Amino acid sequence: MKAVRASTAEAEPVRQKLLLEGALDKSRKLVEKDGFVEIPVTDSFKNDEFILIEQANPEFYIPGKTLSEILDMPDSEKLFLPSGWQILGDIIIVSLRRELEVHKKEIGNALLSIYPGCKTTLLDRGISGKMRQPDREIIAGSRTETIHKENGCLFKIDAMRLMFSRGNLTEKKRMSKLGKGETVVDMFAGIGYFSIPMAVHSKPGKIIAIELNPVAFGYLKENIQLNKVGEIIEPIRGDCALVTPCGVADRVLMGYLDAHEYLGHGISALLPGGILHYHEAVPEAVESRPVGRVIEAAGRLGKRAEIIDVRRIKKYSPGVWHVVVDARVG
Repeated sequence: MKAVRASTAEAEPVRQKLLLEGALDKSRKLVEKDGFVEIPVTDSFKNDEFILIEQANPEFYIPGKTLSEILDMPDSEKLFLPSGWQILGDIIIVSLRRELEVHKKEIGNALLSIYPGCKTTLLDRGISGKMRQPDREIIAGSRTETIHKENGCLFKIDAMRLMFSRGNLTEKKRMSKLGKGETVVDMFAGIGYFSIPMAVHSKPGKIIAIELNPVAFGYLKENIQLNKVGEIIEPIRGDCALVTPCGVADRVLMGYLDAHEYLGHGISALLPGGILHYHEAVPEAVESRPVGRVIEAAGRLGKRAEIIDVRRIKKYSPGVWHVVVDARVG
């Protein structure tokens, strides 16, 4: 069985490259020997760039097992095992009930045995703060930086320090088809969740991507280079209340879920007839609230907002929906 032989220092970059190329054999484990790492690859893999060997003693992952079958714990506790988790690149992110945290290390390693392409398991305890920073702990593995592929785009991210929502993939795909030839302002751009797919697929004339968080901004710049869209996206670090340009955009994205205080800045960035995409987390009891906020903010600036569409994206929390309002402002 074939494997690529790499030094310990080079093993992770090589593994990442093989993973992205679809050449990694996910049924076998990486094996360390004498300062080198054997990285298993598919039998059809051929590449003169790497040292290819035949593995003498391949090590296999546990095939076809469930989390409950792998773990040695009382059945009464197995009832509380999670039914799902997020896989971001080669990192597993799982939430556990407090009763199970005593077994967190075993659960983390069990998940890695189920997903041989993954290297680390993180325990997620939620998010906090204006920058929506995750509270996470490594429970198996060690490395938290990964490259995640979505909708034909590559996103480099540190999953320990930043959020990546996969629940709004439909909305991100929809947005990636809009904006051809336009000037777009992406407020609260993060690592490029909306800017990167839009630049890759619809080719706007220019995207101004604004992000305050220094960690996210660093990855935004890396992802611009990784996806080769530097001629389209201009990253700007700063507070959207201070650095959002006025009267330049055909389209403005406001993807942060608590951004109603910034609506005036988003609307001011639009050219007459431009389109606003405004996101908000809305309790079901006041689901019309974001529409009212957009109309009122436009009115305060002497403008009129024509509502084009209102969409539920996903359940944000019990009784609360992630909603997007599309409005033309003139």
